[in-house]
Amino acid sequence: MSTTNQQPPNPRSANQAQPPTTDTGESPTELKRAIGPKLLLLFIVGDILGTGVYALTGQVAAEVGGAAWLPFLIAFAVALVTAFSYLELVTKYPQTAGAALYVHKAFGIHFVTFIVCFVVMCSGITSASTASRAFAANLAAGIGVDLSNSAVMLIAMAFMLLVMAVNFRGVSESVKANVVLTLIELSGLVMVILIGFWFIAGGNADWGQVVLFETPGDKSLLLSVSTATSLAFFAMVGFEDSVNMAEETKDPSRVFPRVMLTGLGITAVIYVLVSICAVAIVPIGDLADNETPLVTVVNTAAPDFPIGGLLPFISMFAVANSALINMMMASRLLYGMSKQGVLPGFLGRVHRKRQTPWASIVFTTALSLVLIGYVSLSPESPIVAVLGGTTSLLLLTVFALVNVVVLVLRRDTVSHGHFRAGTVLPIVGVVACLWLVLPVSSGRGAEQYTIAGGLLAIGVVLWLVTFVSRRGKPVPSDAIADAERADPRA
Repeated sequence: MSTTNQQPPNPRSANQAQPPTTDTGESPTELKRAIGPKLLLLFIVGDILGTGVYALTGQVAAEVGGAAWLPFLIAFAVALVTAFSYLELVTKYPQTAGAALYVHKAFGIHFVTFIVCFVVMCSGITSASTASRAFAANLAAGIGVDLSNSAVMLIAMAFMLLVMAVNFRGVSESVKANVVLTLIELSGLVMVILIGFWFIAGGNADWGQVVLFETPGDKSLLLSVSTATSLAFFAMVGFEDSVNMAEETKDPSRVFPRVMLTGLGITAVIYVLVSICAVAIVPIGDLADNETPLVTVVNTAAPDFPIGGLLPFISMFAVANSALINMMMASRLLYGMSKQGVLPGFLGRVHRKRQTPWASIVFTTALSLVLIGYVSLSPESPIVAVLGGTTSLLLLTVFALVNVVVLVLRRDTVSHGHFRAGTVLPIVGVVACLWLVLPVSSGRGAEQYTIAGGLLAIGVVLWLVTFVSRRGKPVPSDAIADAERADPRA
């Protein structure tokens, strides 16, 4: 017998002796685990709050009337089911990556992983474009000027150029800074709720509106609720970003389930209260097609309230932060995919002095400007609804895939304990997400599919150009998953 078998076991060898599935394929984290439950909760709440509820409450009310609270509640249920799948994956693989990593682990098909990563990037662009329109509309409301659609479009474009300039200079977002931003965003919503309750307590509210369903045109009740839910879902996205904080969270396998579910619950309660106040105070006709619905609520309930005039500027701050974070994410993901050889090399160029990925910043900003111009000049549907709906369309597609992935990866076992979502919930998540994606069931307009398809076509063309230029040379196994690590929210 060889004497090597009688030697004391080497710790490194012991680790290597674990089942192959224990190794996630990622290097040990070099990040400091400084995020506890409270900071993680504020990060999740802050990431969910933002443009959606500030800009889309009126569009939701336009679809279902006074029962605008119901689509937000259903959107919360769909997000909650998908959150269970994310919780199983992030506690099973507590690494900084996200959907691209999970899809790559499940299927190992580079093109599928690329599409997921590119869809996430596109959702950042459409979300930022939505925020830019909301910023312009709130600016007009704040200064008391009635602007034309073209003027709002130009302000939105100028705002995106300002975001590009800030992005180019180099912006570092920390979790502690996110706490301040979250509190400011939250203050605006709390203001709406408190003023709304004060108005309601005075006996001025129309409670009959709160349970009144009003469906537009020849839409059935089910189709109207589905359409409104697909819009309201835009207000619930953001919880999935927290998985990018896994390597900086203390004891993530234990902390994440409780904190993520609490964060979703808090935001759901806020959204339902805000929507009830809105429909009880403002006539549905005044809410519909309104790009500043919450400003209208405050002005109606307390026109002489001095602090109420701050809401448009609080709204501007909230949506501006959302736009900046999303454009940072989009440009860094594009840069990461370029550096990994998945997209053309020119997108990976970095400014020598600023050390920022200027080429990807310019490219993503150009896409956002085209989107803003295209949607603003289209008279078919409300602009914010189209862009917000496109964002939810893109992310719901990713969420449907994540719900499938969690079942596929059940065959992969790990040595540590982790959250388990069960079998029924991911299946329900797949069905619910696809229901809100398909045109027949969701009631989405053709513009949303056109925009999403156009963005994906650009990505596929870029991918094909890169593939041909590399002459079929295979992409490194972890290239696209590693590219998603460039997300600055991590």
